[in-house]
Amino acid sequence: MWREWSELDRMFRAMDLLNARVNRLYQGSEGYRISGAPSGLTQMGPRTNLRDAGDHLRITAELPGVSREDLQIRLQGNYLEISGNRKAENPEGYTRHRQERVVTSFSRSFTLPADIDSTKVEAKLKDGILTLTLPKVEAAKPRQITIN
Repeated sequence: MWREWSELDRMFRAMDLLNARVNRLYQGSEGYRISGAPSGLTQMGPRTNLRDAGDHLRITAELPGVSREDLQIRLQGNYLEISGNRKAENPEGYTRHRQERVVTSFSRSFTLPADIDSTKVEAKLKDGILTLTLPKVEAAKPRQITIN
């Protein structure tokens, strides 16, 4: 039994090594990543969840290492775009020996399932998670219809 686990562990280490080498080959290009690579910002942008709460939509996006100043959010009708940059700066007096977090710019756009009231949108960025609360316009909110 112990030998089987050892073989499995050796196989996963070899896969990690191959993943790191391929990512190093494409480091200067447009952010190529092998799927499943450990980064919140992938080739297509941040990972997101979209939920419908009836009167509003809520989007959460993973944005590790992105500051408020490096983030742009645009909304027009039911079209939403989240874009920004993630920078990596060496603190003064330090030498970089390894860098796995990608320095990148990204853009992610969505066609939302309803029009949004842009005057009431709330955006919060905490611990690398962007939360957008997007209230629907009155015409898009669900209504209870009474039967006569």
